[in-house]
Amino acid sequence: MKQPKIQRQISLANFTTWKVGGPAEWFAEPNDVNDIKELISWSKEHNLSCQIIGAGSNLLINDTLLKGLTICTKKLQGAKIDVETGLIDAQGGEPIPVLARRAAKAGLHGLEWAVGIPGTIGGAAVMNAGAQGNCTANRLVSLTAISLSGGEPFELTNKELKFDYRQSLLQQEELMVLSVRFKLDPGHDRQELSRITTENLNHRLKTQPYNLPSCGSVFRNPEPQKAGKIIEKLGLKGIRIGGAEVSKTHANFIVNSGSASAIDISRLITLIQEKVEDSHGLLLQTEVKRLGFESIH
Repeated sequence: MKQPKIQRQISLANFTTWKVGGPAEWFAEPNDVNDIKELISWSKEHNLSCQIIGAGSNLLINDTLLKGLTICTKKLQGAKIDVETGLIDAQGGEPIPVLARRAAKAGLHGLEWAVGIPGTIGGAAVMNAGAQGNCTANRLVSLTAISLSGGEPFELTNKELKFDYRQSLLQQEELMVLSVRFKLDPGHDRQELSRITTENLNHRLKTQPYNLPSCGSVFRNPEPQKAGKIIEKLGLKGIRIGGAEVSKTHANFIVNSGSASAIDISRLITLIQEKVEDSHGLLLQTEVKRLGFESIH
């Protein structure tokens, strides 16, 4: 079997929506499950850690060398849609907005809210991504995963994944999501669903800072409160560290104004947490996953 291409010292800034991050010690973009198995075996043989990145939209990678093998799922795209039953089988690297639009055009109701989420299906399952009161768990039936320590792919049901607000079992386990099965409601008006989907996207474009690199929402909402509102009321919109800035459009976004480093962003996250804790006695939890940082605030 031909081994997938493994590259050295690839800049990860090009693979994150924040446009920051140092080089990966080793880097690969598998085309299929066989490639993934080969890569996991290779990392084990060389006693290397293994980490997965998708669209890089919920990720802060340090500016220094990221040790081990970084596997990017960008090439693992595609989805089979059954218009009659509403079942969708999507590959882990499939972009969420693409799937949301395809589902709407097929007359399947249930993913219209997801069109503005700049991630992959695999990442959405891991984070239980959501918007507008909806979340991934509401429509996910099961998924296929593989352990980063090796072995064969296996299935996990919705119940086994222990979903909660922006939480799942996958955040504690060293697993890679290969594919996800969704159950949507078939037989809806295709034009109407497409109209709603476009409307949802336009709303996000108006209310969130899509003109500058960001990771989406930085902090989990401490329900019933909204993180963005808490940060805004503290007058933190526009506050900067280096090239990292709390967005003037939406306070739960940190944008890269053009020259930010990962350290700038990390320090700004910590500063916000400290100010919120001082004033509210509340520690804001991040949605963002950090890679290559020795300590996580």
